[in-house]
Amino acid sequence: MDRLLEGYRRYRETRWPELRALHRYLADRGQNPRFLIIACSDSRVDPATIFDMGPGELFVIRNVANLAPPFETGAGYHGTSAAIEFAIEVLQVETVLVLGHAQCGGVQAALAKKPRVEGSFLDRWIGLLDPALARLAPDEADPETALEHESIRVTIENLQTFPFVRRAIAERGLILAGARYGVADGGLELLDLESGAFTRVE
Repeated sequence: MDRLLEGYRRYRETRWPELRALHRYLADRGQNPRFLIIACSDSRVDPATIFDMGPGELFVIRNVANLAPPFETGAGYHGTSAAIEFAIEVLQVETVLVLGHAQCGGVQAALAKKPRVEGSFLDRWIGLLDPALARLAPDEADPETALEHESIRVTIENLQTFPFVRRAIAERGLILAGARYGVADGGLELLDLESGAFTRVE
């Protein structure tokens, strides 16, 4: 906690004076972000930093391996699905970006193919990558990068199983997009939804 409080004090001293008016405006007006980013919980991949966005500009969902489950209505808590619904139905975001990244621990865990532990929340969640794993060629030269790419495609497909996502696409032109961030080089690859290929952003 000491490290966190030291950072807070620096924030209050140096950044808060610059942001005070913006925060008061956001507090009075409420949030109205145009973008939903579904990103990994990885501490090295911060969407606001990567896209140079400030408070109020991004609605961010972060979880292991930047995944969205398919639509389901069974028992249990559906935190990621609830956040997606809130962003699309309440906030009316214009774009949903699935942001994967290099050296993803969730992807590495899926590739390790270790026996799953009964009752493990993490193991069950990583199981969402099974359809992406099944698409990898047996002789894939770089399975980690290939699965990082494929996981983004699968998550976009899962998003389209939600009725309110399909409705938002049809009625108000909601955009679904995918990208992969390079932790080491800061590069960004954007998914072409028509061809399925990733192209580096220059």
